[in-house]
Amino acid sequence: MELILSLIAGAVGGNLAGGLLRPMSLSVIGNSLAGVLGGGSAAHLMAMAGAGDLAGLAGGGDAGVLTATIVAGAVGGGAVTLALGMVRRMLFR
Repeated sequence: MELILSLIAGAVGGNLAGGLLRPMSLSVIGNSLAGVLGGGSAAHLMAMAGAGDLAGLAGGGDAGVLTATIVAGAVGGGAVTLALGMVRRMLFR
């Protein structure tokens, strides 16, 4: 469940980051794929760090786990999208 939420949140975060910073955008499909990659990576990092510890920061319980998963997926998706957008701009000036 958390992985699916992270992937969806990553795609949303990637498209949001690409929309806000248009020069770094990779197109809708590119933003979505980069976001899914970032969201999946964020889910993996949360599992390694212990999602229970992060959930405590967000209020604890199931709602805390879901909130932490969604936020981490969106931030991870946006970060990967922007990183790939910067690399693309540097390579194809």
